[in-house]
Amino acid sequence: MAEEQELDLVEISPKAVPPVCKIMDYKKFLYEQKKRDKALKSKATKVVVKEIRFGPNTDEHDYAFKKKHAEKFLQEGAKLKAYVFFKGRSIIYKDQGQILLLKLAQELEELGKVEQMPKLEGKRMIMFIAPKKSK
Repeated sequence: MAEEQELDLVEISPKAVPPVCKIMDYKKFLYEQKKRDKALKSKATKVVVKEIRFGPNTDEHDYAFKKKHAEKFLQEGAKLKAYVFFKGRSIIYKDQGQILLLKLAQELEELGKVEQMPKLEGKRMIMFIAPKKSK
């Protein structure tokens, strides 16, 4: 029948008893499947990571300003990478940097949860905060 119609006989589900086959244009079937996969892939959520940089001796006003930006990023659904950058000899203020990041995490607790606690990597102390799922 497939040869008469100049189409292909395609096995749809081989595990069924009896196996299910369909007469169709196989190239067109592959094209449609690729198109469907591409549409699903484009609808998948992409994770955006926003960064906020602090210094170990960040002033209260600057901290509040950056915290407001962090809140906006989390509400938009982006992950937040907050880090304290230690320049030169300011590395001796590691504890101040950690306190600053933990304070930020505590104040953003209702918007996001800490994914990675503050960790020192070279001259940076990095912390990740993921947004909470909105209902």
